[in-house]
Amino acid sequence: MSEATVRLLLFLGVFAVMAGVELVLPRRERLFSRARRWTTNLAIVGTDTLVLRIVFPMAAVGVALWASERELGLFPALGLPLWLAGLLGFILLDFAVWAAHWASHKVPLLWRLHRMHHADRDFDVTTALRFHPLEIILSMLWKAAIVLVFGIPAVAVLVFEVVLNGAAMFNHANVRLPLALDRWLRLLVVTPDMHRVHHSVIRTETDSNYGFNLSVWDRLFRTYVDQPADGHEAMVIGLDEYQHDGPTRYLWSLALPFTRLYPDSGLRPRISRPAAEPEPCREAPPRDAAQ
Repeated sequence: MSEATVRLLLFLGVFAVMAGVELVLPRRERLFSRARRWTTNLAIVGTDTLVLRIVFPMAAVGVALWASERELGLFPALGLPLWLAGLLGFILLDFAVWAAHWASHKVPLLWRLHRMHHADRDFDVTTALRFHPLEIILSMLWKAAIVLVFGIPAVAVLVFEVVLNGAAMFNHANVRLPLALDRWLRLLVVTPDMHRVHHSVIRTETDSNYGFNLSVWDRLFRTYVDQPADGHEAMVIGLDEYQHDGPTRYLWSLALPFTRLYPDSGLRPRISRPAAEPEPCREAPPRDAAQ
């Protein structure tokens, strides 16, 4: 079975599971119908896949195989055993993705691309797939560079790509996890409640919780916010300058990087009131219980 087939089957399996759980245990009410948003978000991921295959046919796993045949990179030079090189490679790639995500919020040119992901006004499993094709290409180039520099084994790259894809669909899912389970899970991995904070319109919350897989990086670099200021049910998702139906449209979404950052005046600030003080997860948070 080919790498592409394995990845496709795992993708479809995780997608189906998370979409099913969203139906049974939703965390928030939807603003738009699934048919309307999913048509656009799935069309975007289809476009991403096609563009990536054309522009970057080797992908990160292919680059790892090519480098391995030539014994390129730091790990082969150090003579590390496969298991150690694989473990270190997985951790390095996860940090590299976290760092790239952080940069996409700090570098204006990168934010132009990344804001298409944040413009989605609902938050569910398809939001994990909603990235501009140009951002996908840059992300793949960045991962390929990390693979080459360190000589990360191909099997570790494949495992990382599969885990990252599944983790992104999990932590973007509109699911209500038991709060005790969420509290323990987020010690290691990013949960839906943790990542949902990152999709808030409040600037201090948008600029937090950058992780897609391991949660340690946000704690280590002090970008962790425990809960949204307005609670998970009441918080506003998306970007405050695009609180309309534009993000549900395919062509509007693809054109977003080429429009003005703040369409009203060209200089409109985003909401930036302070985030809520971190508080431990409880079985029945007063804010959510009152909603």
